Amino acid sequence: MIAPNAALKNNEIHRHSVEPSVDSVTIQLLSEEHRDEVLSFLAERPLHTVIMAGWIRDNGIVSPNNRGTFYACRNLEGRLEGVALIGHATLFETRTDSALIAFARIAQQCKTTHMLMAEQDAVEKFWQFYSQGGQRLRLICREMLFEQSWPVLVREPVNGLRQASMNELDLVMPVQAQMAYEESGVNPMEKDPEGFRKRCARRIERGRTWVWVEDGRLVFKAEVVSETEDVIYLEGIWVNPEERRKGYALRCMAQLGRTLLQRTHSISILVNEQNQNALKFYRKAGFKLRGSNDTIFLKPESFPVQDVPVC
Repeated sequence: MIAPNAALKNNEIHRHSVEPSVDSVTIQLLSEEHRDEVLSFLAERPLHTVIMAGWIRDNGIVSPNNRGTFYACRNLEGRLEGVALIGHATLFETRTDSALIAFARIAQQCKTTHMLMAEQDAVEKFWQFYSQGGQRLRLICREMLFEQSWPVLVREPVNGLRQASMNELDLVMPVQAQMAYEESGVNPMEKDPEGFRKRCARRIERGRTWVWVEDGRLVFKAEVVSETEDVIYLEGIWVNPEERRKGYALRCMAQLGRTLLQRTHSISILVNEQNQNALKFYRKAGFKLRGSNDTIFLKPESFPVQDVPVC
C-alpha cells in the first residue's frame, strides 16, 4: 500500500502532444455470442488477462457474478482492439491507446467502481484520461507480478492441505476480510456482509479455496480467484501468525503448486511491492518476477441511479 505519487494525486500526467483519435474505434456492449472471440483475444496474453478470461469461463460474459459489464473496442474493420470489464473492479486489455481512451471515457460514467487494475504503464495512461471526470483516487498499490511453472521443488508433504468444505466458511471469511482491509482499507464484512458471504461460499462450492485446518484452527489458506487452461491466479494466501517461520507456507505452496500445475501451464500472484518479506518468500518458493501492476482504489460517489450505465 503506497501513497499516490504526485502525478496521479494531482492529475498532472501530461497529455501527449497529439491525443490518439477515438473516432477510429467503436465501443460495443458484449454478449454471450462474443465469448469465443473475446477469449481468443485475451489468450494472446494469458498471464495478464487471466482474471477477465477466468471470470468469463466461470460466469459467462453477462452475469451478476462479474459485478460489472464487459465491453469491446473495435477498429473500423471490426477487429478487436480491446476488452474491458467496467464495474466494481475495472480491468482492461488493449492493443492501442485509442481503445484505452475509449474505455476510460466509458468508465467515467460508472460511479460505483471500487478499483482499477492493470499493468503499471497502462494504468498511468488510463488515469490520464479517466481522472478528468471519473471518481477520485483514494489509494494506490503497486504490486509485483510473479509466475510459477514447472519444475516445482518437492518439499515435505502437508497431509491436511485440501479444498475447503462449506462448514469452514466461518473460518475463512474473517481472514479473507482482514486481508482485503489491509490492502484496500475497506472491510467487505462491514461494507457488504451478505454479498461477501455469498462470494466466499461460491468459491468454496467451486473447489477454489484451499485450507489446512488443525483442531478447528485455520493454519493455511489460499484462493483460486481465476483459472484458465494457461494460468491460475491465486490470492488470499495466508498463514496463521502463530504458525509462521516454521516452513509451513513453503510446504503448502509447493504442494499446491504441484497440484494446480497438473491442469494449467503456470500460476500467478500479485505481491505488494512494500511487503519485502512476501517478495523474498515467493522468490524462495520458486516464483519468477514477470512485471508490475498498479491498483487504484477509488472514492465512492453518489450518482443518480437513472443516469448510471450498466456497469
